[in-house]
Order: sequence, then C-alpha cells, then structure tokens
Amino acid sequence: MTILTIETKPFADQKPGTSGLRKRVTVFSQPNYVENFVQSIFDCLEGIKGKTLVLGGDGRFYNDVAIQKIIKIASANGFGAVLVGQGGILSTPAASHVIRHHKAFGGLILSASHNPGGPDGDFGIKYNVSNGGPAPEKITDAVFARSKEIDRYLIVDAPDVDLSRIGTQHSAGMVVEVIDPVADYAALMETLFDFDKIRAMFAAGFTMRFDAMHAVTGPYAHKILEGILGAPQGTVVNGTPSPDFGGGHPDPNLVYAKDLYDLMMSENAPDFGAASDGDGDRNLIIGRNRFVTPSDSLAILAANAPHAPGYAAGIAGIARSMPTSAAADRVAEKLGIEMHETPTGWKFFGNLLDAGRVTICGEESAGTGSNHVREKDGLWAVLLWLNVLAARQQSVDMIVQDHWATYGRNYYTRHDYEEVEAAPANALMDDLRAKLPSLVGQSLEGRPVAYADDFTYHDPVDGSTSGKQGVRIGFVDGSRIVVRLSGTGTVGATLRLYLERYEPPHGQHDLDTQSALSPLISIADSVAGIKARTGRDAPSVIT
Repeated sequence: MTILTIETKPFADQKPGTSGLRKRVTVFSQPNYVENFVQSIFDCLEGIKGKTLVLGGDGRFYNDVAIQKIIKIASANGFGAVLVGQGGILSTPAASHVIRHHKAFGGLILSASHNPGGPDGDFGIKYNVSNGGPAPEKITDAVFARSKEIDRYLIVDAPDVDLSRIGTQHSAGMVVEVIDPVADYAALMETLFDFDKIRAMFAAGFTMRFDAMHAVTGPYAHKILEGILGAPQGTVVNGTPSPDFGGGHPDPNLVYAKDLYDLMMSENAPDFGAASDGDGDRNLIIGRNRFVTPSDSLAILAANAPHAPGYAAGIAGIARSMPTSAAADRVAEKLGIEMHETPTGWKFFGNLLDAGRVTICGEESAGTGSNHVREKDGLWAVLLWLNVLAARQQSVDMIVQDHWATYGRNYYTRHDYEEVEAAPANALMDDLRAKLPSLVGQSLEGRPVAYADDFTYHDPVDGSTSGKQGVRIGFVDGSRIVVRLSGTGTVGATLRLYLERYEPPHGQHDLDTQSALSPLISIADSVAGIKARTGRDAPSVIT
C-alpha cells in the first residue's frame, strides 16, 4: 500500500453549518477542496484506526467523484472498512441507521439536502458520529479550526472502487463493502409500523401519490410502498435519482411540488399525497383538499403515534425547533410528557433522544423523525401517516379537523427571502437585536409585547449553551414573530420570517392562513424593515 502525503494550502471558507459544509459544485471541484475538508475531519477524530466508516449520498452531481476521493483518504488514514451504498446512494436517514445498525465509528453523508443539484448546483459533506446523528458543535468547530491551518492530506494510490457491484472489494488493503442502500432501512421500517394493516388498506382501494422528486427516496419508496406494501405501480413518480434532480428543485414545498399540490386539490385527487427531498430527510403531506403544515404534522403524528406498533407504549416526550409552531406543545401538555424547544438543526435533538427524554422530534422546515435514527426521516413520516390512516379509517382532512377541535389551531407560516446580500441581512439582524430590550411592554399595532429576545438554548443533558439562535417577539395573546438567518443556503443569505397565531378549540379554524396572519406580517415588516433592508417586495417562497 502506497500512502501519499500531498502538500496543500488552507481554504478560508470551510466552516460547517447546521448541516455540514455546503457550497456550489464549482467550489467543491477546486483542486484539494474535498481532500482538505475530509482530512480536516479525520484529523479531529480520535481512535479511527481499524474502525468502520459509512459513506453515501443523494446521487447529486459530483457525488461519485467525491466518494472515490473519500475512500482513498479513509484508507490512507487507517480506517479498517468503509460501508458504501450501491451507486454511492444512501438517504440521510438510511445512513444514520446503517451507522447505528453496524456499530460504525461514524459516517460521511454527501448531500446539500433540498438544494438544487447539477454542475451549477450545490454539493455538501456532513460528518455523523457513532450515534448516527450530525456531529456536535465541538467537532464542527474543531474541523473548521483545523481547516484553517491544514498543510497536507493523506491519500492512497489505488484504483477506483466499482460502486455498481454489491459485495466486498478493497482499497489499498482497506475493506470496501458495497451494500444495498435500501435493505437495512426497509427492515427497520417493518419493525415500527403495521405493514399488514397498511397493505390491507391499499388492497381495499386506497390511493396515493408519492413524488420522489428525482431524488434519493425513489428506490426506497419503490421498494417499500409498491413492493412490500403493495401500492399500485405508478404510485411513486419521479422515482429515479438524477444528478440534477431532473432539472428541478428537490424541496418538498408548495412551490417546488406544485404538481402534487394541484393534483391533491383537484376532483381526481387520490386519498393521500406525499413527497420527500433531495436526501430523503424532509417530507410533504397533503390529503385530498388538505395541505398539512409540517408543524401540524408533527403534532398530529405525536398525538397518534401509539397507532403504530413501534410506539404502542406511548412516547416519552416531544422536541421541536424554536421556529416550529407550538402545536406540538399542546399535545405534550395533554399527554403529560416532556416538551423541549431547541435551536434549528437536527443535531440539537441527539442528546435528548440518546437520553430517552424524547421520542418524536420535528422542525417546521418539513423535517420529522423519531428515536429510530438520529436524523429527520421523510419516508418514516409518510409511513406513520399511512399507519394512522389505516388505523383510524378516516381521511387526512377529518384527522386534521379533529385535531384542531381537540387542541386548537396554530395558524402558521414561513416567509423565505432567499439569496439576500449577506451584509444587509446581517445588519438587519444586528439592528433588530438592538431593539429587543425596548420592545417589552410596548404595544405593536394594538398587540402588547410579552417578551422579546434572541433565543439561547441550554442543553438539559450535557449543559452546553448555544446563543444567537433567532430573534423572538412574543405577544400577550400567544402569537409570535421569529426572524433568523438560515445556514442551509450556499449563496448570500436566506432570511426566514416565521409567524404564528393560536386559535382555541372552539375558535375559527377555516380562515386563510396568510389573511389570518396579515397583522403579524405587517408588524414584522415595521419592526425589522424587511422590505427596505432586503430590497424585496415579497418573499421568494411562502410555506
């Protein structure tokens, strides 16, 4: 085995965000860019000699090139084995499960999630630790520090691995096991859900459309929905992963999954519609004439989880990201279980899950999951919805309305201002933070302010603190405004505005969401100066 030590120079922009390092493909394809970042990760990990690394991604452009580089760098750094999905494919939740199931040291997931792909699109690399979850900040901070001083990387002189062939190969002595990307994940799903009941529902004529958006969940959905559960052929559409996601944007929201939404609102709508994103960790849920917001979906799934065998004993607690609506809080209160509010980023759920404090977690950005893995899981959410539908024998719309009648409705929306210039966006946030102390006790357009802060999270498990996680302005009537910058984009900044208003069980639940929240939209623009500071008359995306 020939290990080469290659001299290199640092890149200044390799700071991982909430979901790893994401940049344009043109950035990652620079000489030594992938090598520097991967070596920086390995340099910050202790005890990797002889251990197993899981590797795979969502099939986006540059996935295959990066995987071959990483295999050779892993071999040079002393890993004993790499488990890689056939064709380089592994959904993010499946990768998390493979890490846990095979007791691997950790894993590298190659994805930019819901961001567009192709030669001019985005790419990403994220390191997950042995519990299957994203690396905590102490590791990502160390990786960034190392990336700023790295002067060499190690790589073996070896041929590429044949990723198309399942089975054992070698890279300069290191074992490379090419695995079926779906098998382990499908077996796990069978332990969680009543597949017999769901299969019987399909056999009785239940209809569904699942849009895989030319992304990673296509093979998983074909195998589980059409194969194991017996849904008719054609239930899954856009089911073949594509390096550029078929020229589309693999974000399962009402803008980029408009065809599915239009179908579900039509006279010919099937009973149930769903979609997932680029790497398979997000979901879209739509019933016939009923879109289910991610915040409501989290609350409804938590309330109905015991219908599934894997959760029949009940759930220990619920966690949600701070910007996610408080709908789940009302479920936790009624069930008498723990409720945790965390910063955005799935890594913040990991300690709570590992400690057994919570069972189900969710984010307003269409991510929902449970303690079965340490990532959000789009197909898991779809299967739990199917299990609930099969058990309750009611439509999605009936289940949603019944939930509101029991818990009340949280009118909720998110306005995204994408690719805003970073300097004005950061100045907006700084100026808004400066205003916070003076807002408490004021009345904004007739609404008294109860609190105004920049959210700080104190982890109840390890005692760590994470500050500056988003500005919150809460009102006496329970409504609130949240403003934060997202860390998932690759160009400029994405400014996110979240608005929420609670309507009690006996209240009016059939208002148009944007109309119901229009007073808060006006207040937010007045306080933060969003239109003036961004130069935008309207958001890029409303969900």
